[in-house]
Amino acid sequence: MAAESVQKVIFEHEGVFIHPSSDEDGIEQDLLVSGSLRIIDKDGEIIVEYRPLEDTVDPSNMLCAGKDSSSVVEWAQCPGERSHQLLETQQSYETEWDMVNAVSFKRKPCPNGEGSLNHSHERSRWAFTFSVSDLRSITVKEEGWTFLIFKLKESSTTLPTLHFHQGGSREFLDSLRRFALLSETPDDETCLIVSTPNKALSQSFENLLDDNNFGLVHKFKKDPYVTTLGGFSKVTNYIFDAFRGTEEQHQRPPEEVADLLGEVIPGLEINQQEEPGFEVITRIDLGTRPQVTRREPLSADDWTKHQDPEGRMIQIPHLRQVIFKGGLCHAVRKEAWKFLLGYFPWDSTLEERKALQRNKTDEYFRMKLQWKSVSEEQERRNSRLRDYRSLIEKDVNRTDRTNRFYEGIDNPGLVLLHDILMTYCMYDFDLGYVQGMSDLLSPILYVMENEVDAFWCFVSFMDQMHQNFEEQMQGMKTQLIQLSTLLRLLDLAFWNYLESQDSGYLYFCFRWLLIRFKRELSFQDVLRLWEVMWTGLPCQNFHLLVCCAILDSEKQKIMEENYGFNEILKHINELSMKLDIEEILQKAEGISLQIKSCKDLPDSVSSILGFTSDVSGSEPSNPGSPWAPRATQRQDACSNGHGHLRETSSHNSCKVAFIS
Repeated sequence: MAAESVQKVIFEHEGVFIHPSSDEDGIEQDLLVSGSLRIIDKDGEIIVEYRPLEDTVDPSNMLCAGKDSSSVVEWAQCPGERSHQLLETQQSYETEWDMVNAVSFKRKPCPNGEGSLNHSHERSRWAFTFSVSDLRSITVKEEGWTFLIFKLKESSTTLPTLHFHQGGSREFLDSLRRFALLSETPDDETCLIVSTPNKALSQSFENLLDDNNFGLVHKFKKDPYVTTLGGFSKVTNYIFDAFRGTEEQHQRPPEEVADLLGEVIPGLEINQQEEPGFEVITRIDLGTRPQVTRREPLSADDWTKHQDPEGRMIQIPHLRQVIFKGGLCHAVRKEAWKFLLGYFPWDSTLEERKALQRNKTDEYFRMKLQWKSVSEEQERRNSRLRDYRSLIEKDVNRTDRTNRFYEGIDNPGLVLLHDILMTYCMYDFDLGYVQGMSDLLSPILYVMENEVDAFWCFVSFMDQMHQNFEEQMQGMKTQLIQLSTLLRLLDLAFWNYLESQDSGYLYFCFRWLLIRFKRELSFQDVLRLWEVMWTGLPCQNFHLLVCCAILDSEKQKIMEENYGFNEILKHINELSMKLDIEEILQKAEGISLQIKSCKDLPDSVSSILGFTSDVSGSEPSNPGSPWAPRATQRQDACSNGHGHLRETSSHNSCKVAFIS
């Protein structure tokens, strides 16, 4: 039985006009063609379709909306089970309630060139259809209303300009952004360049990250993070075969592999040649790695000794050093984490903190009331809120359920986890909820045992982690590049071995970085690791050295057993819950001291670890640390990425380049 073509309407808006007699920028016309604009998912291919109505429109009888006017958009709902339907964009009427989903679910590009410009002469000479994968750019202009100019990649044919006299252009572009990256050109902010993923490699990457090898394309497109978090337990040959090609073709050349990976993660530039302007990291003698020791956790009595009579924390550098060396006893965490995460200022008095908590409590419940007061009828018209709620409910029900704080049915801890994540959607409209965030909240709520305090500590942590979950995954790209640079410096032979096994891109570290080792360590060890990292010592991006420490412990087995691509991934995945956190922290600190003592340290490495700004015993500059200004945190979260990428674009290894 032949498979039927499946077609789903993602976006539809009537009252979109063509001005046949006008030039490209003109707005005066004698005749208007009115039609319907749709975005359609046809068997996984995303199609933009414009169909004129049968009758033309007399412009003298039409009332045009102004630039600032609101418009009501009718949205077509997709039938079928919720788990298999596409996420749809729907704006509420009040713009302040709009929420933007930061995860871009790019669809498969056109497989065989179909979907290029296809004028439907049967309906009208003004009708046209094209695949999003064939779209090069969209120019957005306004003259009383918005009009869009489309340009295809390989076509000399000019598409008619579409005029949105009755609104709807913003909603159209928002819907399109779910399947393609729209980025402004440097010299013309009105022109949006359209980028879509490579089909073959995207599918390979999806298969690698999927647990069950079922519904691969749909699952990764819909939930890119959860498929990664489900993680690497059943590694297959998909991505390796994508690089290698058929058996007859044998392994692809390195430059082709680099091109393919660049399409999976746009912006990840792999230099196969030692280009002028890039710092070449050759084998450097780092000297002997210092032996370091850990100490006992900070006790409640010691914590109290670091407070003055009014409750201000004193001897803060020493206090942070003690926490870094040994962590905290559990009785201290509830208070200390608020300082480490930046919720409480270090120099605040007890009374000032009480006042802060009162204000933050009021602010929290105002935001919570926003989503609590949404009626069922309102929510039926807000697909994003429905999708967030559904995703959060699904994640909450599978987050740390073996922990006593969250185990069992109708556990109040689960209710708090759900409510905090829903309220965060109100706090950060641009990000909303992305899978993996529940993993970051769970330990914080466990320690705080208080809804409001847990929320604001989570907000501070997300300020550091924000870029990991953003649409462009800039934080993840940057960290993988930086980790590769550090590993190459520390052990060139091991790095070369990973390269020879197509593992030099370190994708097996993706989950480590995404949620800060949450799935790799026991729950109590996660608490220890996080509080140590939140001190900001002994350098910035210390979590990258934690990765290096783990790999340093495993390199001998990997190389002696001659592990290939799949074996490396399998081995790294099986380390979960088998790691000794104190041993890892000890080794990571030793690596930090070893690198810092190197006299000929490459500038790129100094920049990654923040050693360039470390003077006369002062703390390393760490834009991602809790005591830094929040505006800087958001810019350089996790990896100190954007700022350092631009400043150090001429410093890197001959294999991996920092880019803007």
